[in-house]
Amino acid sequence: MSQLSAEDDVELESLLKQLLGSVNDRISGAPSLECAEEILLHLEETDKNFHNYDFVKFLRQYIENSLGAVVEEETKTLTRRDGQHAIGSGHDNLIHTVTRQTQDSAEYHQMVQSLKNSTMAAVESLINKLEEDQVRKEQMVREKQRCQSSSQYNDDGSDSDSSFNQSYAFIRQEQLQALAEKLDSSRPKQVRWEALQALCCAPPSDVLSCESWSSLRRNLCAALSDPDLGDNVLQFFAKSFSSSPLSVTREIYTSLARSVESSFASLKISFPSGSASVDISRPEISRLLNQIRLLNDFQKEVTTFWIRHPEKYMEEVIESTFSLLSSNHDHCSQRAEKTLEPVHLLALLDIEATWFKKWMHGYYSRTVVLRLLERKYKSLVVAALQQCLHFNESRHRLQSEATDPGSAELRDTGSAQGTVYTGRELEYAFFVHSLCVLGKVLIYTHGRRLFPVQAVKHKDPVTLTELMVVLINIMYQHPGPLPGDTSQTDPLSPSSLVMEVLWALCESAECAAECLHQAPVMEKLLAPVAALLGGQQAHLKSPAATLTLVADVLARIANTDGGLALFLREGNAAAARGERTVAAHVIVQFTLRLLLDDGPFPPSEPDASRSLCGAFVFVCRQMYNTCEGLRALRPFGLHKAVAAAWQKARCLSERIPTPVPGASSGACRQEQQHMLLWEETLLDGLLNFAATPKGLLLLQQTGAMDECVSYMFSRFTKKLQVSRCEKFGYGVMVTQVAVTAPGVAALHSSGFIRALILELWCTLECSSEDVRVVRPKPTPMDPIDRSCLKSFLSMVNLLSSSQSVWKLLGRQPLANKSNYTLREMPTTVPDLMDRLIAMNSDAKMNSLFHFEQSHTFGLRLLSVICCNLDSFLLLESQYNICSLLLQSQRDNVTQLDTNEGEFIIDSLSVERNHVLVRVGVVGGPSERKLPARALQEAGDPYPWPMFSSYPPPRFYMLETQEKHHSSQVHIESEIEAFLVSCKDSKNEESWMETCRRQYVKIMASSPTILTGKVLADLLDKVIAHQSNSSAECFFTSPPYKVEKHVEGTSSSPVEQLGVDACHRYGSFLKLLKQDSAVELALLMKHIKLFLSTQRVKATSDLPPEQDVYPGHDWLASTVFLIMAGDMERSLSFLLSLSSLLVSAFIWPARIHASVHVCAEIAESGITPLYWCTAHYVEMLLQAEVPLVHSAFRMSGFTPSQMCLHWLTQCFWNYLDWTEICHYISTCVILGPDYQVYTCVAIFKHLQPDILQRTQSQELQVFLKEEPIQGFKISSYLEFMEGLECNYRKLVLSDMKNMKNPVE
Repeated sequence: MSQLSAEDDVELESLLKQLLGSVNDRISGAPSLECAEEILLHLEETDKNFHNYDFVKFLRQYIENSLGAVVEEETKTLTRRDGQHAIGSGHDNLIHTVTRQTQDSAEYHQMVQSLKNSTMAAVESLINKLEEDQVRKEQMVREKQRCQSSSQYNDDGSDSDSSFNQSYAFIRQEQLQALAEKLDSSRPKQVRWEALQALCCAPPSDVLSCESWSSLRRNLCAALSDPDLGDNVLQFFAKSFSSSPLSVTREIYTSLARSVESSFASLKISFPSGSASVDISRPEISRLLNQIRLLNDFQKEVTTFWIRHPEKYMEEVIESTFSLLSSNHDHCSQRAEKTLEPVHLLALLDIEATWFKKWMHGYYSRTVVLRLLERKYKSLVVAALQQCLHFNESRHRLQSEATDPGSAELRDTGSAQGTVYTGRELEYAFFVHSLCVLGKVLIYTHGRRLFPVQAVKHKDPVTLTELMVVLINIMYQHPGPLPGDTSQTDPLSPSSLVMEVLWALCESAECAAECLHQAPVMEKLLAPVAALLGGQQAHLKSPAATLTLVADVLARIANTDGGLALFLREGNAAAARGERTVAAHVIVQFTLRLLLDDGPFPPSEPDASRSLCGAFVFVCRQMYNTCEGLRALRPFGLHKAVAAAWQKARCLSERIPTPVPGASSGACRQEQQHMLLWEETLLDGLLNFAATPKGLLLLQQTGAMDECVSYMFSRFTKKLQVSRCEKFGYGVMVTQVAVTAPGVAALHSSGFIRALILELWCTLECSSEDVRVVRPKPTPMDPIDRSCLKSFLSMVNLLSSSQSVWKLLGRQPLANKSNYTLREMPTTVPDLMDRLIAMNSDAKMNSLFHFEQSHTFGLRLLSVICCNLDSFLLLESQYNICSLLLQSQRDNVTQLDTNEGEFIIDSLSVERNHVLVRVGVVGGPSERKLPARALQEAGDPYPWPMFSSYPPPRFYMLETQEKHHSSQVHIESEIEAFLVSCKDSKNEESWMETCRRQYVKIMASSPTILTGKVLADLLDKVIAHQSNSSAECFFTSPPYKVEKHVEGTSSSPVEQLGVDACHRYGSFLKLLKQDSAVELALLMKHIKLFLSTQRVKATSDLPPEQDVYPGHDWLASTVFLIMAGDMERSLSFLLSLSSLLVSAFIWPARIHASVHVCAEIAESGITPLYWCTAHYVEMLLQAEVPLVHSAFRMSGFTPSQMCLHWLTQCFWNYLDWTEICHYISTCVILGPDYQVYTCVAIFKHLQPDILQRTQSQELQVFLKEEPIQGFKISSYLEFMEGLECNYRKLVLSDMKNMKNPVE
């Protein structure tokens, strides 16, 4: 049954109307009729509710009734004939065949024809009814209009009944032509109004694309000025803006802008410039306000889509806006009345210039805006600048007249004050708008090029610097509330607006350099501070609030390299007595006064004083958390003052009475909160001294290390930002603290290490129970899974220093339990070693959920730790790490019962093999070969021989061949002649100068000569000369009798292991004989006995063994190898060396806990290598190799860690023997400051690798595990000489001050 009944036709019409009503919004939004058709044709694809429409359900049922029997019959016929089943590809073929034959059937064609006829009839019926409804509504509107006076017409009443709100009626071109003629200004107002009503009912796309659009647009713009028709025109324009492309709406926008511009020019509305009011609800102003509101709405929305259109469209919109705003500028501020300009109304609607900020956000539009401002509309910038100048000058005038300068204009212009504004409020809205525009312009380079600007009543053009001074002056006149006082916070106050501009300028280094990093700006900011320091009045309305804002700006300026350089530059600020001085000195002196409670505030205002003091401590903190800034502030003893203030605050907080239940405790609780906040502020200031090596020493001397680290841990666990100026977290600071023994002890006592280990274990062994498993977790492909990388790097940073390893693992046995529960989690570093590394029992293996991944993690961590030779010696002496690894290798063979089994190559055996070679073979990049950790694709997958007992195969030792040339023999003879001549030299200083010149010359021509006997003779002579010179002797030591009996002096296991490693390396280099190990052990005993007489008697437990150097004496071993195993010559050399300044830096064991430094530093265990050498390495890196310095900061690692690592073990395993010799000779002959320059040169050499590894988050592991490939001291000697010229006076003077570095 394919014919539709009469009832079905009625139902079809009803359902079709219902369908069209459901999709009315989508159809009415179509820009054209063709687009509406496309929407209906693809409705099933785009509408998720398509199959729920009753019309669709009706069609589905109709098709089922008409073709159901045909489909069933065809299906039975095909399955009976071919024997196909409804599975597989046969099912698909059956469906295609049935569908094709059904479409060819007569029933199908009859059904389609019947449905088509019924649908066409239903559509025609709907159209007729729609036209009847339209005619009826128009008649009703005319009747209603005749009953009302046209002058009393209310658009709001008709808009609610407008047919536009229900549906669009498509309109023909002829009708649009007639409407255009009816809108002509010569026609009666009633006719024009009816035409506008009809126009509002038509689709905007049809109207805007008609042939008569040009004349229609002119007539619409003319109607805008009519009070009775303007609102209707705006209504049509608003609908056109929302549903038309930019190619059409730009014409409407530009026409509307020109109309508004002409209206302002013809009306010439004025307003009083004083406190008299103006009512913006006046018809002529209200009409203009509505038009500008529509323009502003379009301005803020157009940025979302104009990039999809040609640039000329966007340029027309921007230019028409600038043309409107640049008209009728009235710069005469003294007149009683001022002309109302478009910018005044725009400022009332968009006071913060959101439209302009959006236009300047994208590069696509910003280039056009700045180009037009530069070429045609610079008057806009002039007007904005003039308004800021006028506001500043008017405040001066009002203050001199003793009037309230913040009465009217500081009120919120968006408050419920109705439509009445005073002239001062209009001017203030204009000022806010202008300041926001200028602030956005100044951010960009081309915007700053618009300056200098010639302003009215100014002889010279106003520069960027002068503008900054004006803004700061405005901030001084209108300070905001103190931080934390939210009751008075006003985002539109002058201070808030100026601070927002200054903050934005500080964000860009280039912008800040041009605008803020200028001496006049710095002088203006510091003027009230200098005045208060000199005992003068600062003439500020609210000193505490104003100076707090000043401190905020200063902190942001100091946070950049350029700003810090400005702070430290001589003569850029005026001091108390008018002389020029360093800005940093002015700031720190004022901060010290505040810390001593000697500030400009009475005792009755403690909160104001503390808030201001905290703000200036934060400014100082931005300086002393850099090496250069700390150098400038250190003479003032700021760390002592902050520590004293913290101690005082802690004592005061303890005196606050505890609130009693039932009593009024509000005041006590508030005072307690304020005091707690003040304590945390001071602790935060102290903590940031730890950002540099020398700063960490100063922090340790204050005695507040434990409290500062605990405070840092509390913020770290809460994931709080370091400060508002910091881009990175606490990673660098934690790393600096962990380098030293006091720091790692504080980390341990605070719970930081325990939390770190627990987080690591949860990541490695546990899974998140609260996370729903959507798909299985992928099997890790990397040895260290990405999820564990952060924890791995944190452990590397923590255990990078031998000091931290000795503190956390020294004398700490492993648990080695017989049973481990699955819920048992390690909480200490020994526990972690026991569970992940010392895998010597089945109980440990079975306790891990992910044995292979976790053990690999432990072996990787062990490999990095053992790169530090002192750390390895401790682990080997306590836990026999090598024996454990070798036993695991023996157990990992194909046949355990025989000696003929082959090693099983898996990830764990490869890792163990790598660690065993790394710790068993000593040598530089060309002296040893480390096995890879990955299999090879071609040939033998793992060509590196495995072993299960020491010594390692000679495969991993690279033989070096020395090449002698005739020229080298000649140079050797010259050196010998020069050394012989030293006996006849009477002037020690002149001989040393000649020696240094000869050394540099030889290093440049034939550096390989300076090894072996030649180098030993040269060093002997140099040390002899220097030790006999009173000017060169830095330390005075009691004479040591070599004949003294030392057999009773025992060697620790660490020392014995160190002697064995040195003997193996010396034998490999063919420098030592077979029995030289005994001589080396004897030398170590002599040195140990000699140095023990020069150590302080410790009262603390830091480091673990205060009277014994925690580690092996690598300098003594190096000298022993240079002297070819001659014990007596080596001892004599070291004894002479101990009196020289250079010994304090190249010989860590000599200065450890020495009596030659103050007792507090000696007991701390912090070596001069860290707080002097490493400190200046970081300072020089920031100045000379800034990319490397930035890379370290981003990675959370520090250069000081690697410097301490390299220098403590004399670059063993990192440089070849020749370069190690050159390092020692360079420091001894050219000066101890060359130790700093050598490290800087190495970082410069490694810069490409450092930058690359930082991106892949491998910097720590790369620097620790990889030798320094290709570095030659002779190649960088010229670079180091340049560093000497620039920095020797600074570095060497601080090295000489090592006996008391905190003073």
